[in-house]
Amino acid sequence: MKKLSLAVMMFALMAFLVACGTDNEKADKTTSSDGNTESEVIEVTHELDKKPVEVKKSPETVVVFDFGILDTLDELGIEVAGLPQATIPAYLSKFEDAKYKNLGSLKEPDFEAIHAMKPDVIFISGRQADLYKEFSEIAPTIFVGLDTAHYMDSFKENMDLVAKIFDKEDEMKTELAEIDEQIAAINDKTSNFDENALIVLGSEGKVSAYGPNSRFGLIHDVFGFKAADEKIEVSTHGQNVTFEYIVETNPDILFVVDRDAAIGTESSVKDSIENDLVKKTDAYKNGKIIYLNADYWYLSGGGLLSMKEMINEMEEAF
Repeated sequence: MKKLSLAVMMFALMAFLVACGTDNEKADKTTSSDGNTESEVIEVTHELDKKPVEVKKSPETVVVFDFGILDTLDELGIEVAGLPQATIPAYLSKFEDAKYKNLGSLKEPDFEAIHAMKPDVIFISGRQADLYKEFSEIAPTIFVGLDTAHYMDSFKENMDLVAKIFDKEDEMKTELAEIDEQIAAINDKTSNFDENALIVLGSEGKVSAYGPNSRFGLIHDVFGFKAADEKIEVSTHGQNVTFEYIVETNPDILFVVDRDAAIGTESSVKDSIENDLVKKTDAYKNGKIIYLNADYWYLSGGGLLSMKEMINEMEEAF
């Protein structure tokens, strides 16, 4: 019996030591050498990199080069450390404050300043796509471009990604559900709406047109406004058109994005659009030339706040 008792005690002791060893291995996996708990790492895949980008969850030093993502982070109460301050949309003017590091412009980043910040993550989009390598050499860089042919799917993917990285998934689920409801309400109206629409971008007296699947095509694809011309070439800068084209197309509604106002130059788009030719259209005669806020449509877009404001402008179109 004594031998049996001794064997049982030895077995229990060995089991205890094994258990302790297992716990220490788990701690080693979750604890850094200085005793602090390491952050969870999220792997992000995007079209600009062949391998997944590793980003720590709830990163602290955040750099943003996409104003849609910037307004999303602001809506969620997430702090941003630096951004390009050269052409900040008016609705994001708080980010002109000196507390935020100025990192150049959307097309000309200040890489030296970015490197000095030692960011935990950098968000970029289409305007910086060609500079991805330079960004990625500084910090984990995430591309959050929008696929305009599948706008809402792309938008939601970006929103879900942001929510996952910053542990805001419950809040985002609620926000997106509300947006879906608002869009559905607009679709209920446009489904029985006989009037067609044309979208143009005005800049320095010239105009370019946008149709379905284009940069501003969500007016047709998401909100349901019938296109006055289904054959407009899909291009980032739109299809160059004349004022005669606008008259020939004769839209019931003319949506205008004022690029001059967006980039801060003295805008003459309204004067150039509402000329003697365009005054012949049904859109002008019925008071349906609608000037969209270029801050949302040209400079940002694809963000939580900008999407809400774009929805508001569509509701006003009725």
